[in-house]
This record gives sequence, structure tokens and C-alpha cells, in this order.
Amino acid sequence: MTITQLTETLWTGGDLPDDGTLPTVLEEWQTAGIGVIVDCRIEWSDEDLVAEYAPRIRYEHLGIDDVGQHVAATWFDQLVEAARPRTDDPAPGVLVHCHMGINRGPSGAFALLLASGLGPVEAIELIRTRRPIAGVSYAEDALAWWHERNATPPPIRAAEAEALARWCADNPIGTIRIMRSGDARGA
Repeated sequence: MTITQLTETLWTGGDLPDDGTLPTVLEEWQTAGIGVIVDCRIEWSDEDLVAEYAPRIRYEHLGIDDVGQHVAATWFDQLVEAARPRTDDPAPGVLVHCHMGINRGPSGAFALLLASGLGPVEAIELIRTRRPIAGVSYAEDALAWWHERNATPPPIRAAEAEALARWCADNPIGTIRIMRSGDARGA
């Protein structure tokens, strides 16, 4: 599987396979408790495939580029709304994914972890411990969004931003090496 479970109800990772196992994988995701898929890829949508092979799963497409750009706070607002449980969801689990599960999906999961009450260092440690290939490149944008939405006092904003930056500097990831080796697909 190309996804990683972070909490009892949150997963992140890469996209659906294109090798003929898609129906089986979607069934495994449903069995694991995933009732919502939030797809962060701008370049593709699996909405039709999910509707055909797993119609009970709610599919939300929130595609963004992955080119190192600033991610607007409104995208994180949309993400939290898309992941919010609904009474007609078949299961409480949410999968936030992108193409390879390195930046966009894990960054979205990071925002959801912040929204669930985890601190920024605790959230990124959880993601990187469970999914070592995760770069979480948009974590700073997610943290700025979280601070803005919660009117976090400036001293706390600065301390948390510094702690996150320090953690990232102390724990670099060789994303290019991972992508070239193909390790991302099997993680």
C-alpha cells in the first residue's frame, strides 16, 4: 500500500495504483476505516474511479501544485472542511494524499494534526516517524494558517515557528534521492 496510518482516523500517502489492483486497494482502504479521500493533486483526479469502485467513500479534490510555492490559508481552510466528518460518511477515517506522499498529502495531514490539537513539532515527528519519505514542505504555511485562524499570540507564533524550523533543519530528508530510487511508491 502507498499510504501510511498516522492516527486512528488519519492517513497520508500517495495515489491509487494503476496496475489493475485499484478495486482491491480501495476495498482495503474501506476495510481499514477510510471514509473520506482528500486528493491534493492538481494534475489528476480519481473521482470517477472512486465513484465506480468505492461509491461509499466520499472523495474531495483539493488539487494544488507542488512547486515550492506558498500555500494560501484558504486551501487549509478548505482541507479542514473537506475532512470534517459528515453523518453520511461510511467511516471516520480520512486519507489526505498526493502523488507520491511526500509533500502535499503529508502537509495536509500536518494541518489536520494541528487542528486536532497536536503541536507542530509533535505533528511533524509523527508524520516523519511513520512515513520517513515525507518532506512536509508546506508545514510552515500550515503552521502560519493555524496561528492566524486561532489568533495565536505573537510570542507563541515565533516560538513554535522557530521550533518547527529547528526540527526540520535537524532532520533533513533527501527527497531527490528517495524519488530517484523509487522508494516513495512502496513506502
